[in-house]
Amino acid sequence: MLSDGEAKELLSFLTLEMRADVKGQATGYILGLTGNRDGCRYLQSKPDFLKALVTLTRDPSIAIVKDCYHALVNLSADETLHQPLVKETDLLAILFQNLLDPEYMFADRICSILSNLSRHERTCRDVFSALQEQKIGLDKVVEIFCTEGFNKKASLHYLGPLLSNLTQLPEARHFILDKDRCVIQRLLPYTQYEESTTRRGGVVGTLRNCCFDCSHHEWLLSDAVDILPYLLLPLAGPEELSEEENEGLPVDLQYLPEDKKREDDPDIRKMLLETLMLLTATKVSREIMKNKNVYPIMREFHKWEKDPHVISACEKLVQVLIGDEPEAGMENLMEVEIPKDVEEKLKELDTKEQEQMEKDKQESEKKQNESPEGLER
Repeated sequence: MLSDGEAKELLSFLTLEMRADVKGQATGYILGLTGNRDGCRYLQSKPDFLKALVTLTRDPSIAIVKDCYHALVNLSADETLHQPLVKETDLLAILFQNLLDPEYMFADRICSILSNLSRHERTCRDVFSALQEQKIGLDKVVEIFCTEGFNKKASLHYLGPLLSNLTQLPEARHFILDKDRCVIQRLLPYTQYEESTTRRGGVVGTLRNCCFDCSHHEWLLSDAVDILPYLLLPLAGPEELSEEENEGLPVDLQYLPEDKKREDDPDIRKMLLETLMLLTATKVSREIMKNKNVYPIMREFHKWEKDPHVISACEKLVQVLIGDEPEAGMENLMEVEIPKDVEEKLKELDTKEQEQMEKDKQESEKKQNESPEGLER
């Protein structure tokens, strides 16, 4: 890495007043450092370089600003840089200020940085606090996210993962689940947003986080929100169900066309199943889901699914849907206390299941990669 003298000289080039060609070479060098772990860890102990990068996001040269944002995306991908970035610089204030500008051409980079910084709870709280301090609030982020074409120069898809990350905080979940704001209703259609897996996944992650609070389940499943069709449609296929089964389904899931396709991303499918599983926590919500005929959709989905992790999640949900009701006093599955020895046994079984699935997956991939001699292309 750089000696103290070299670092001092390089830092002197990273100012708004420096000649563009010199400054461009300096930011290019810093960008190169952020491309590997050692370089990122070196900059972790150099807050002056982090401040300089943030300052140069206001440079008149588009090329220099682009390099600075690229470097900040790389740095924010390293968790050890999160606190230095938010505590030693005014990064968050600048990011949110520029995010609000519908003409800002680097808004997608901003969304990526905010998404990275909010992955872990500690810095997620800093991001959420900055939202409040900048007098922007989560409502403005949701509004921008839900406004098609808000920024003609950026897709803003990574606001989805940002919302998902923020809802690990109770305060953010409280806002999303506020019955008077109708926020969650605005997000629901994005579970089937075909243009972006990132946006879809972010919204499904947000819904899953919001379903950890079982006190809202009955409301979520009611006509006021009607969350069920938005979770089930991405998992439903073109298979023919009996007339009786169709009639019992929510209207949006009845008599689906022959060309109906399921969600193609296995991680999103798994999150949808986990969200449905969370919604089975209470006796009332389980009865609603059984009455809405969730099981036939899951039955056909299980026949179609190939990913072992998703299959496992589906089977756990089906067991709850078709199994006997828990005995009195244990109706709320989130509040049941599991004896320590049983908990350890379940963890052990879960670990073995994960190992077996990984082994099966590797063997499957190995078979796919093996081609008969003479058939290589």
